[in-house]
Amino acid sequence: MTTTAPPARAARAADASASARRAPARAHRREHLACGVLMAPFLILLVTVFLIPVGTAVWLSFFSDDQPGLGFGPERTVFVGLRSYTAVLTDPTFLGSLGVVALYCLIYIPLMVIGALALALLLDSGVVRLRSWAQLALFLPHAVPGIIAALIWLYLYTPGLSPVIDLLGKGDITIDFLGVHTVLPSIVNIALWSNLGYNMVIFYAALQAVPREVIEAAVVDGAGPVRTALQVKAPLVRPSIVMVAMFTLIWALQLFTEPMLLSQSSPMINSRFSPSMYIYDAAFTRNNYGLAAAASVILLLCTIALSYGVTRWTNRSQKEASR
Repeated sequence: MTTTAPPARAARAADASASARRAPARAHRREHLACGVLMAPFLILLVTVFLIPVGTAVWLSFFSDDQPGLGFGPERTVFVGLRSYTAVLTDPTFLGSLGVVALYCLIYIPLMVIGALALALLLDSGVVRLRSWAQLALFLPHAVPGIIAALIWLYLYTPGLSPVIDLLGKGDITIDFLGVHTVLPSIVNIALWSNLGYNMVIFYAALQAVPREVIEAAVVDGAGPVRTALQVKAPLVRPSIVMVAMFTLIWALQLFTEPMLLSQSSPMINSRFSPSMYIYDAAFTRNNYGLAAAASVILLLCTIALSYGVTRWTNRSQKEASR
């Protein structure tokens, strides 16, 4: 018995050591399995909602429907390479739509970010009474579907129907809200009305997370309400400002609903007013799905490039400010 005890103890020690070595591996496998289960819904949505449509658009952009025999033969799908991209990038109407949406972004994004932040700072300062009711009143327009909002404002912009135009006319003020110089500001107004309250709620939630002792210290140092808002609160919610600016940029580049509905009453808005309207016209009016797919891919690349540029610029500015 005494001769077999040491080998038995050695065997048990070896098993314990092997189990101890296997324990981290099992823990890692469990962690990976848990991560996979938690990430699965996101990955499924990413593939089905984004990657598959993008891949389909890229694939369609390299093909076009062709009818041989002077247009009298049977229609067939042929590979055209980059011909659709060349056609889009050399089309003056598409380039003009890019210019329109660029001007729209230059007007809309600053007004949206500054306006929503200003409203959130007012609510956080306590100047506005009945904050909950004020938040609800500002957020309610966002609950209205975009099509309904555009129809409401189309009614208010249409001469002969709009009580606003009739009221202004009694004061000898004539404004054509759908004229050549006012149609874009009118579209900006609809977008602001619909989304200003939503972004205000985001900023207000971020301001609620600002430590109160920081604000109290600024007040003790002699900072007034305006200085506290601009130099203390606003810098502390900078990540939220960047996020709102980026999402607003992405949504602005997809401008479609408002001009599409207003085009029914304004000759200033044609069927290719914005890139999204150009894509819609190419696909469902001209039945050129290859051209529409190429324009979609170009718009996607512009969106990715601008979003990446905003991210890099903000990160660089943040690093310089922290030095």
